[in-house]
Amino acid sequence: MAEKTSFDTDVVTLTRFVLEEGRKAKGTGELTQLLNAICTAVKAISSAVRKAGLAQLYGIAGSTNVTGDQVKKLDVLSNDLVINMLKASFSTCVLVSEENKNAIVVEKERMGKYIVCFDPLDGSSNIDCLVSIGTIFAIYRKTSDGEPSEKDALQPGRNIVAAGYAVYGSATMLVLATECGVNCFMLDPAIGEFLLVDKDVKIKKKGNIYSLNEGYAKYFDPTVKEFLHKKKFPEDGSAPYASRYIGSMVADVHRTLVYGGVFLYPANEKTPKGKLRLLYECNPMAFVIEKAGGMATTGDQAVLDVIPDNIHQRLPIVLGSPDDVQEYIAVYKKHHSK
Repeated sequence: MAEKTSFDTDVVTLTRFVLEEGRKAKGTGELTQLLNAICTAVKAISSAVRKAGLAQLYGIAGSTNVTGDQVKKLDVLSNDLVINMLKASFSTCVLVSEENKNAIVVEKERMGKYIVCFDPLDGSSNIDCLVSIGTIFAIYRKTSDGEPSEKDALQPGRNIVAAGYAVYGSATMLVLATECGVNCFMLDPAIGEFLLVDKDVKIKKKGNIYSLNEGYAKYFDPTVKEFLHKKKFPEDGSAPYASRYIGSMVADVHRTLVYGGVFLYPANEKTPKGKLRLLYECNPMAFVIEKAGGMATTGDQAVLDVIPDNIHQRLPIVLGSPDDVQEYIAVYKKHHSK
């Protein structure tokens, strides 16, 4: 009689998963190298986040980034880690980071064919109070001829090859979206590997949670006000939606993916063009949600269809369960068709 054991002897690590998918696609292995580099950076950032207090990494670094946010010490460390790991993968040519004003063109001797747009530490304003934070990334292929430049990063989200995010919370999880779907990997600190824990994740068709910063209610436009009223006071007699808002996009979107519902960061009077950045926040999250069967919209078009005009472009975004997002689009059209 075989002895039962709780130790899996045939675990699927992120590296194994990517290698197997690459073999099926008859790839060159360059994307595998790139994703392994992102994995290494995420592990290092996870370790730094866990011991930030002991290593005196809390607090402000004394500057603001190009989008006007105060830069924290962990921001700087995370940005350097991701940039160095991506360059060392020999698979990238252009890097776009929230923390850098201009795109980084990789040195010729280390150049590859992929473009990576990333937010090295999303939600970093929450670092000092121990709220979940994360890393967001999107990977594109270089499509132009000639030398790589910042313009190569100005591609619509439909061109994304792979995208995802890491959440540094009660555990460290990496969510990866590719053409084959969305898969979740949990970091096992005992062996230092990301293990597959949720395969082919799908979002609920309709949820019962809405997520946005209602502190800006004074500045909301009629679309958002009406949509929220419908969620709080349903006309069909159903239970009202619960409100959940963390203030860290990675954490709020991950909860939306797991439980269903809708996440909103719409435009308002103070930020008429939206607040979140298209290339390294909106596009990667929209790609993940769409691959999980959800939707992501600006109100008048799908987020992934927007053609960027600069690397730090901002955008309004509503994403989540398809029925909830469709309801928002219907309200948006009602108010914008006049």
